[in-house]
Amino acid sequence: MRVLRRTLGTLLLLASVASCATARGDDAKPRAPRPAAPAGFGQLLPAPATVRASGSGHALGPGTVIRTGRTGNAEVRRVGELLAEQLRGPTGLPLPVVDAPAGGGIELRLDPSAPDLGDEGYRLESGPRAVTLTARTPAGLFHAGQTLRQLLPAAGGAGTVPGGTVTDAPRFAHRGAMLDIARHFFTAEQVKRYVDQLAQYKVNTLHLHLTDDQGWRIAIDSWPRLAEYGGGSEVGGGPGGHWTKDEYRDLVRYAADRYVEVVPEIDMPGHVNAALASYAELNCDGKAPPRYTGTKVGFSSLCTGSERTYDFVEDVLAEVAALTPGRYLHIGGDEASATAPADYAAFMDRAQQAVARHGKTVVAWHQLAEARPAPGAVLQYWGHDRTGAAEKARVAAAAKAGHPVILSPADRLYLDMKYDAATKPGLSWAGYVPVRRACEWDPGAYLAGLPAEAVLGVEAPLWTETVATREELEYMAFPRVLCLAELGWSQEPPDWAEYGPRLAAQAPRMEAQGIGYHRAADVPWQAGAAARR
Repeated sequence: MRVLRRTLGTLLLLASVASCATARGDDAKPRAPRPAAPAGFGQLLPAPATVRASGSGHALGPGTVIRTGRTGNAEVRRVGELLAEQLRGPTGLPLPVVDAPAGGGIELRLDPSAPDLGDEGYRLESGPRAVTLTARTPAGLFHAGQTLRQLLPAAGGAGTVPGGTVTDAPRFAHRGAMLDIARHFFTAEQVKRYVDQLAQYKVNTLHLHLTDDQGWRIAIDSWPRLAEYGGGSEVGGGPGGHWTKDEYRDLVRYAADRYVEVVPEIDMPGHVNAALASYAELNCDGKAPPRYTGTKVGFSSLCTGSERTYDFVEDVLAEVAALTPGRYLHIGGDEASATAPADYAAFMDRAQQAVARHGKTVVAWHQLAEARPAPGAVLQYWGHDRTGAAEKARVAAAAKAGHPVILSPADRLYLDMKYDAATKPGLSWAGYVPVRRACEWDPGAYLAGLPAEAVLGVEAPLWTETVATREELEYMAFPRVLCLAELGWSQEPPDWAEYGPRLAAQAPRMEAQGIGYHRAADVPWQAGAAARR
């Protein structure tokens, strides 16, 4: 596979040089078409497992039909309809979707007897007559469609899919992005836009940090002041906000249609000032503190010795679990400095039991390893190169005891870390995280003592202490979140010499979608790429 990647990377570089040479004289003139079909496959991100370029490609145009087979499978039909919408773009290309057998055009096929494709893998075969997308599951068909999008013009519309076959499946089951809407509030519509951006690169999990000291963002019927009062603040003193249950349900459905699973996080026993401010009874002294709009951490704690606290935990987790069809419920557990260690362990025992009662699997930040992780609980590691050896060893020991680990190293995958000293939003407590650093590491060999088979996957968190707008969110996420996609899906970690040109090839796609990305100096962006903000 490494040889294949280098070959494709070389072809992509040659095609890019030819394109730039054509454009130097007059950027307004049409660029020469990319002549070599392999170069089209060589631009794919994440890199597919195998590619075999062969023969003539398939021309997609006004007469193209998307065929979903004659079984009338509603989910496959939905995949086809969404793919048609994505491929049309603003061009008005018809692309009708029909429940019909093979007959040319774009054909979607479910084949449960293809074990080599797994639950999310696919095969894409392109020839003069048709582009055939085959998968064991509708999720695999969706991912195949996202690959097809990258083989056609970034803005949608007519084009030619290069001839050949892509056979593909992910390395890791969990490929996630986390968005903190507690420090600064983001609307459900803004988050839907992020879901679309992530799903096209085969990211399959959206972890939502819904509560923190600065704001409570989800309506809870049994404790209504959490959202009504606790949601009315944010960092810097802004108005905050919260989602209704219907808004949350709608977002969860929207993400599920794109095969993105939502994992809600209710952080506890620390990071709870918004809850404490909303209900005096959650405080050991019975006095509610004021709402908090700063950025300090580690100062708040639920009253772990009070039974009323566990009524609160039970009620909140029950309502959030009922709203969320996915497998997981995240209970935070980090930076609980205001909770005594023995109290922390006892509290996390009861919180984990509550999660289990509501049919979900616990996810928590890796500090749960300092307590008693419940059977099957997933740990999310957010340490960095300077994290102490004892802390890392506890995580490795928990993994060896059967606890899967999601890797979110802060000095590689925290999207709120500044790219460099000139970056305006962002923080730097974990150091600067330039694009190359975010890409160039191997999750399977990252943490000493952590068995590769214990790595459930990778996740890129975006905390929002300094991120208040959609534009800032996208600038900090892109293009580093594409490194997350590559690390999570592709069978090998990126080789920068080969990966850089593939990353650069995504610039027209990001620009067509209005994403204001960071134009890193060491990425060989194509001529005409948007200037850095």
